[in-house]
Amino acid sequence: MTLSNVEKIFGNFKDKKILVIGDIILDRYIFGKVMRISPEAPVPVVEVYEEQYRLGGAANVANNIIALGGKVYLCGIIGKGSAGRIVRDLLTERGIQQDFIFDDIRRTTVKTRIIGGNQQIVRFDIEDRKRLEGKAKETFISMIKNGLNNFDAVIVSDYKKGVVSEELFRILVNHKKKNGSFVAVDPKVGHFRLYKQVSLITPNIVEASHGAEVEIKDEKTLIKAGFNLLKKLACDSVLITRGEEGMSLFEKQNSDVNVTHLPTVAKKVFDVTGAGDTVIATITLAYVAGASLVDAAKIANVAAGIVVGKIGTAAATKEEIMEVLKAHPYA
Repeated sequence: MTLSNVEKIFGNFKDKKILVIGDIILDRYIFGKVMRISPEAPVPVVEVYEEQYRLGGAANVANNIIALGGKVYLCGIIGKGSAGRIVRDLLTERGIQQDFIFDDIRRTTVKTRIIGGNQQIVRFDIEDRKRLEGKAKETFISMIKNGLNNFDAVIVSDYKKGVVSEELFRILVNHKKKNGSFVAVDPKVGHFRLYKQVSLITPNIVEASHGAEVEIKDEKTLIKAGFNLLKKLACDSVLITRGEEGMSLFEKQNSDVNVTHLPTVAKKVFDVTGAGDTVIATITLAYVAGASLVDAAKIANVAAGIVVGKIGTAAATKEEIMEVLKAHPYA
């Protein structure tokens, strides 16, 4: 993978349209300093100096595609309250298309993280995890059916908040079979049965262990898990993200499976929040822009190394990725 090839791939990003389907989350960050312990209970007192709202979940996947210069449409639901309005404002600010988003009576999922210095002290969530039913489900499914032909790839960002369903995957897989479309999934434990016959899934170690029913503790069990997932799900490829150990790509090639291990490129790890969003956004966009899946995984690996060096939900840019590749080029 030469730098000139990467530049060519990056140049194609602007022409690619990705549909991101999934659970939209609002990430709220409260930053402060911890100077003392409360006299009321053995807990730290945080003196707040800043509050930020960021796009999370499927919205962060879309945000990562925008940061890389691609075109993205986000498909999901948000509540009608103040959190939903903040999400829409953030999407507008980032230039993320909202044609496939609709308001529902359910609450918008909000994850609040309190940060003291560079350390997350506590997180509390407000969410509604009921499955979509009735008119809401009909509207959601109809939007997807009517829009699939307009995109170069589909990413499903499953946070198990009620949006992802068996019916959704029937539609996506049928479209893949008829049109050869690329369908990538960021999975969640408990939903692996839904992901059969997709193009790519990107589980972390814990998710891969559950999905493959193999405890991953060394390279032998890692490879067994990757092969098990390919067989059980009949999918085309699996990218297992392994934290400080990097990533491992399992890719079907005719009757064989090609396995590629990618060492981590992260220099410092401050926060892994949203790293999976960055991985699936980057590998999908790079692949449909002309990279091989292995090269797309290499680019995604660099992007992940960049975002874990930032505090909170973040994204990597083409310029940041290129800077790393110039210093540490892949063969």
